[in-house]
Amino acid sequence: MKDDIKDYLTSKGVEWEETADLMEVASECDVVYQTRIQKERFGERVDLYEQARGKYILDKNVLAVMQKHAVVMHPLPRLDEITVDVDSDPRAAYFRQAKNGLYIRMALLKLLLVGW
Repeated sequence: MKDDIKDYLTSKGVEWEETADLMEVASECDVVYQTRIQKERFGERVDLYEQARGKYILDKNVLAVMQKHAVVMHPLPRLDEITVDVDSDPRAAYFRQAKNGLYIRMALLKLLLVGW
């Protein structure tokens, strides 16, 4: 699937870049969408999970190099991929993101159950 996304972007003329160093690109990002590494997706390969776990942690050091207008998003719940000291930064949008998602789900349920 990962290659499918890259192929699709390339076919549409979208320029993209892949890196393993968050600090290297954080200053260029308008949006950082952070997710947790899901242990359940590694199955029996616990060793691979342990290698990946904790590799990309968004903390105050990353925020320090990010642009002032940038946004940090996350689907929640989080584990340790975003430190709690990031929560108070105005660029941390994940609580607003969750709240907006709640309202959208409420509106969809209303449309489905009650109609217009």
